[in-house]
Amino acid sequence: MRLLPLTLIFSAGIQKTSASYRDFGIPASNATVQVRIFNVVNATFVNEPGVSLIEPILPGREAIPFSVYAFLVEHKTSRLMFDLGIRVDTMNYAPTIVELFTSGIILVQSPTKDIFDFLRDGGIALDSIDTVIWSHAHFDHIGDMSKFPNTTGLVIGSETDTSTYPTFPDATLQESDFAGRKVTKLDFSVANLSFGSLKAIDYFGDGSFYLLDTPGHLPGHLSALARVTPTSFVHLAGDTYHNAAEMRPRPEIQQSFPCPAHLLDDAKAISTDYFWSPKSGNGAFDLRSRAAPLLVASDLPGSFTSDPITAGISADKVAAFDADSDFLVVAAHDISLRPSLPYFPESINTWKANQLKEQTVWNFVDKTNPAFMFSPINQTNSVIIT
Repeated sequence: MRLLPLTLIFSAGIQKTSASYRDFGIPASNATVQVRIFNVVNATFVNEPGVSLIEPILPGREAIPFSVYAFLVEHKTSRLMFDLGIRVDTMNYAPTIVELFTSGIILVQSPTKDIFDFLRDGGIALDSIDTVIWSHAHFDHIGDMSKFPNTTGLVIGSETDTSTYPTFPDATLQESDFAGRKVTKLDFSVANLSFGSLKAIDYFGDGSFYLLDTPGHLPGHLSALARVTPTSFVHLAGDTYHNAAEMRPRPEIQQSFPCPAHLLDDAKAISTDYFWSPKSGNGAFDLRSRAAPLLVASDLPGSFTSDPITAGISADKVAAFDADSDFLVVAAHDISLRPSLPYFPESINTWKANQLKEQTVWNFVDKTNPAFMFSPINQTNSVIIT
């Protein structure tokens, strides 16, 4: 298990809290996109020997609930999807992926619908989607590309492994994911923009929608920055993190968005046998004096994160956006947001005017929130304090 260094836990700052999107080097623009969110399905990841997602996993918390979001992005000239979620016919994935479902590692709640059903039911024709962008090529993001007409292009990171089953028996992708359509690999090495140390590509060329290089989780992983008003953005973070506790707490966001008193009280239930902060005592956890996230991406054998160190660096960079009032960060599986997000056909564009960030940023420490996993359900003699 990878322990957080004490210097990080004590640290008063990873990066100075920014006061404006301009501090990230983002050019001004009046061009915007509309972003609508689909909660495609709710699922559970079951940690077991040889398969892991995040650390630490406390006794009785081996089953991790997560949401699966997909995003419709509408520009004045086109429509695109950022991620597609899980396909409803899970037995039609490549055999390597099917095994995750048949073994019980991934459990999907019923009833389920494909993103295509959500789109059609909402009056969005599939042939009106010009492009699908995968944040990365994991099964819970790629959907079933064969449902889209060949006129729909696919955009992926340049390091994405495009080997397919059955040519490669252990491949996680299939020929149908690419067959008959234009596939564009983004090369961030030639990107001439950088926001908060993240390389960026201006997708439409007008400052309304950027793709960001956020490596580590899987080769080719990218995220997106959608300008929803001239001065506010939604950061579609993909799998930069899975649980909000991989982002928080950090000093910068505690300064920008102090945790409400009632949630500070809830946070006292965080186990002091497993988590440490300078002012915790008498079995009560003190959130305000904790200067590092509660969770990290697993670096154990079988981790779903291919390069945990690089993934942690990407998470640190995204955390600067998370601490800034001009950005709402939405990761693809952040279940702490599930009760509060506006879903299709509503738009997320008014998040700032509606104070959505203030209302949700600390929800993960609410004991009733599905993201809370910081106290054991079953006791054990094995205790690791992070």
